[in-house]
Amino acid sequence: MKLLLIKAGKAFKTIQRDGILRGGKRILDFLQAYIKNILSVKSGDILFITAGVGDSALYRAHNQAEELRTHGFNVSVTMQDNPFLPSFYKKFKIFIFSRTLHTSAIAKLIKNIKKQQKEIIFDTDDMVFDIKYVHQTDHYKNMSFFEKKQYKKGIGEEILMDSYVKVCTTSTKFIASKLEEYGKKVFVTTNKLSNQWLDIADHLLQNNRQEKNQRSKIRIGYFSGTIGHNKDFATISDALVEILEKYPQVEIFLAGPLELEEKFAKFARRIIRCTFVPRKKHFENIFYCDIILAPLEKDEFSVGKSELKFSEAGLLEVPVVALRNQTFSGAINDGENGFLADHKEEWIEKLSTLIENSELRKSMGEKAREKALCDYTTKNSHSEEYYDYLRSKLQKKD
Repeated sequence: MKLLLIKAGKAFKTIQRDGILRGGKRILDFLQAYIKNILSVKSGDILFITAGVGDSALYRAHNQAEELRTHGFNVSVTMQDNPFLPSFYKKFKIFIFSRTLHTSAIAKLIKNIKKQQKEIIFDTDDMVFDIKYVHQTDHYKNMSFFEKKQYKKGIGEEILMDSYVKVCTTSTKFIASKLEEYGKKVFVTTNKLSNQWLDIADHLLQNNRQEKNQRSKIRIGYFSGTIGHNKDFATISDALVEILEKYPQVEIFLAGPLELEEKFAKFARRIIRCTFVPRKKHFENIFYCDIILAPLEKDEFSVGKSELKFSEAGLLEVPVVALRNQTFSGAINDGENGFLADHKEEWIEKLSTLIENSELRKSMGEKAREKALCDYTTKNSHSEEYYDYLRSKLQKKD
């Protein structure tokens, strides 16, 4: 019942934000994915269990599953409201719970897994397992009454606190350090780009580059993805206003439900808004940008965010200017495959450099793609220690 109420709240919020037609289509797409997911679960080595079918499930389950299949594992993905979930303990040897809510079906599955002495792994790509971080965010404050019900406790808190669970996986070193405080062995498995997305990027680079290069405007893009990124964007709003005043050829492309401050009103004709779009269109929107922004607040919840904005843009040879923090500093070599910035003057300086120098945008984008292909694709994944651990657990069960 709790899951149903939460999903109803999300559906209402989607229609309220995107309108009946666009929001309704999005809900139907989710429903179709849900039905397809129920029918696609096959017996194997590893089962990912997710809370839903959104972006988090894509990156932390479906793309992770594709990565593991590349390395010889037999993997399936399901959602926690799959009606057959409690019986799946018979079909797999390793179970990876990714941001699941505690329900009777989850509790029953875990009980049966323990009886079989099989492996349970806790996975997260956010600090949502600890409510003290969640309640500080705008995302939480903007949720519907029913959506907030999932955050009475941390997401997956019961699994994380379970002494039976010895291992966690997560997307960044910062979150890994927090999970280690629970006495867990933690593997950092970064968010990866799927083979299908590589094909989309390759097609755009091969067929649409000339069209992009013929434009006279310089497009700076910010992709918020979900609600709750107003404060992230606000950290660079003064810098962007100065950029817009300084460079009349610059336009801003904003994807997602972002609330703009009044200071941007005078630039309304140079600001392009875009709501939720399918994944293929999402990559196309990134491709037609000349620069991508990746600002964040400096609180712990934000520090835990992954370098996705860098890897997605890099795949399409679009340079990124990102907040200088632990995660982005691990991906970006400042001045080579991207820029890092820490304060208003630095954001202005580095954005100005890219706006004025098309050759630098080109070379920096190419180096960003090299990094994305090397370290952020399922195809070229290389988390050998993690794969060896999984193999050791499978061998014990044979």
